[in-house]
Amino acid sequence: MSEGRCNTDNPMAGPRKQRAYSATERRELWQRWREGESQSDIARSLGRKPGSVQGVLVATGGIEPPPRRRAPRALRLEEREEISRRLACGEGVRAIARALRRPPSTVSREVNRNGGPRHYRAAQADNRAWEQARRPKPCKLATQGRLRRIVAAKLAKNWSPEQISGWLRWKYPGDERMQISHETIYLTLFVQARGALKRELQAHLRSGRILRRSRKATLSGQSRGQIIDAVSIRDRPAEAEDRAVPGHWEGDLVFGSGRTQIATLVERHSRLTMLVALEGRDAASVANGLVRQIQKLPVELRRSLTWDRGLELAKHKDITLATTMRIFFCDPRSPWQRGSNENTNGLLRQYFPKTKPIEHSQAELNKVARELNSRPRKTLGFRTPAAVLAEALR
Repeated sequence: MSEGRCNTDNPMAGPRKQRAYSATERRELWQRWREGESQSDIARSLGRKPGSVQGVLVATGGIEPPPRRRAPRALRLEEREEISRRLACGEGVRAIARALRRPPSTVSREVNRNGGPRHYRAAQADNRAWEQARRPKPCKLATQGRLRRIVAAKLAKNWSPEQISGWLRWKYPGDERMQISHETIYLTLFVQARGALKRELQAHLRSGRILRRSRKATLSGQSRGQIIDAVSIRDRPAEAEDRAVPGHWEGDLVFGSGRTQIATLVERHSRLTMLVALEGRDAASVANGLVRQIQKLPVELRRSLTWDRGLELAKHKDITLATTMRIFFCDPRSPWQRGSNENTNGLLRQYFPKTKPIEHSQAELNKVARELNSRPRKTLGFRTPAAVLAEALR
């Protein structure tokens, strides 16, 4: 990932710009936020830094903005393309307006603000209009002084936004100017750029948070940070813990730039590594990729797999059903419980830098794995993982 890194090729170039979030990434980010995932979990799933995810959330106070839509009367792209074609044919503004059934003033302003008849380009004009439409409207608390003062006074008395909203409906029935939703109060508190409520009033919220969180964002009663029916690493058999018997594996994902990733599997006894090509980082893609590779192993090497708490392994039951391999999960925030896998992932960065996409076929990944498995390891007495595993299987 390139966020926040300096351009070492040109020291005068300064820090690189962060890669913008695509529409698909934003939808996934907000979906995971609604499901109660932490910022770190979301960042990991998107191949981003937690600070990058936080920037998106803080911009709207943790409340998902409504999807952007064009105004019904705004010019559409196909109309702009028609304007461009007719200008190229030498038609005047009034003739174009009649063809589009638009006022001449609308067409005239559109052409003049986008380079005039000679330089007008439909795509550029459409993009410019879309960006300019981002101008935020003043929030209700910024324009309704009386309402703002009442809301601020109630917050100072430790009323919740929901209590304030409900009380206003009871106190001022039928007066639209004195009605406001609790979500709008939260948003105005959390997004200080709105400038309507002082930041100090956040201290009166019971949660004390600066972001609106999902109701699912707790460890009780839902699956945030948890895998349904996960079996703890503490229940893993002793033979896996002491590395005495081959066939117990540790697994993880390794991410590249551009939302690319592979899965890594490391056998605990021999440190043998398998790399798995994945079509995506969602649970179904990860499960399909792991099943495909694990089924190539002999049955005696399918004893167990230890993974972290990433939701990419939410379909762990499907993997066990297809491979007979039992799956155990580490404690939260305990990467050392998969020490062999973590160390191997570090070695793999020689082949797969974070700043480059991991776009390799399974055959190419197998080649990298063979090379890694043929390198002597200090922890194995400078024997190779391939040799140690071969010896154990005799």
